[in-house]
Amino acid sequence: MSLLSAPAIAFERFIAHDGWAIASHIALSVLMSLFPFLIIVTALGGLFGSQAAADEAAQLLLEAWPREIAEPIAREVRSVLTAVRRDALTLGAVLALYFSSSGVEALRIGLNRAYEAYEWRSWWRTRLESIVYVIGGAFFMLAFSLLVVLGPLIWRAVVGYVPALAPLGFLQAFLRLSAATVVIVLALCVAHKLLPARAPHIGAMWPGILMTLAVWLVGGLGFGWYLDSFAGAYVTTYAGLATAMIALVFLYWLAAIFLYGAELNAAIAIVRAPKATPGEAIASL
Repeated sequence: MSLLSAPAIAFERFIAHDGWAIASHIALSVLMSLFPFLIIVTALGGLFGSQAAADEAAQLLLEAWPREIAEPIAREVRSVLTAVRRDALTLGAVLALYFSSSGVEALRIGLNRAYEAYEWRSWWRTRLESIVYVIGGAFFMLAFSLLVVLGPLIWRAVVGYVPALAPLGFLQAFLRLSAATVVIVLALCVAHKLLPARAPHIGAMWPGILMTLAVWLVGGLGFGWYLDSFAGAYVTTYAGLATAMIALVFLYWLAAIFLYGAELNAAIAIVRAPKATPGEAIASL
C-alpha cells in the first residue's frame, strides 16, 4: 500500500465507524452548546469588565462561517448576549457548563473511534475534563478577543505616527480572518491531542488538521454559494426553523470533515506499517 491509498482507506474507516451518525451527534451537540458557551463567555467578560472582548469573542466564533449562516445566528447571539443574566454565574452557569461540555464529549466519541482508543477513563472524569476545556476556552477567547479589540486602537495610533500607512487599512480585515484561523487551528490541535483516550503524536496530527482546514474552507465557500442559490428551499421546507436547520446542516458537514481528518491520520499510520494490525499501527501514532 502507498500513501495514495490512504484517503480511500480513511473513507472506508469513516463508514465502518458510523461517521455520518457520529457527525450528526456532534452537529446537534455543538449547536446546543453554542449559546451556553457564549453565555459563559459573556458572564466572565462582565465579571472582569471586558464586555467588549466578550462581544468580540462571539463575532470571532462566527468569523469563518459563510455570511448566509453567520448573519442570522449573529442576530440571535446579540439578542441573547444583550439580555440581563443575573444567574449566569450561579445555577445558570452550572447548566451552561454542562450543556457546553456535551459538544466536547461528542468530539471525544468520534476521535476515540477514529483512533481505535478504548475509553478507560470514568464518565465523570471525562465530563469534568470537558468542563475544564470549556472554561479554559472561554478565558482564551476573552484574552484573544481583547487583543482583537485593541487592534484598531493600536492601528490608529500607528497611523497617527506614520500617516503613509493609512492606505493599508484593509490589513485589519485580513488580521481578523487570521485571528479566526488561529483560533480554529488551536482548537483542532487541542481536540486531536487531548480529547481521545490515546492521543497521537503532535507530528502525526497535521495531515488530518491541514486536510480539515482546506476542505472546511472550500466547503464553506461552496455552502455559501448553495445558500445564495437555494436558500428558499429551506424556508419553504422548515419555515421559522430554517435558520436553525441551515446551521445544523452546515455543522453536520463540518463534523463529518473533522472526523474524516482523524480517520486520515489513522489511515496514514496503517499504510506506513502494513505488517502491523490497524490497532497496533494507530497506537504508534
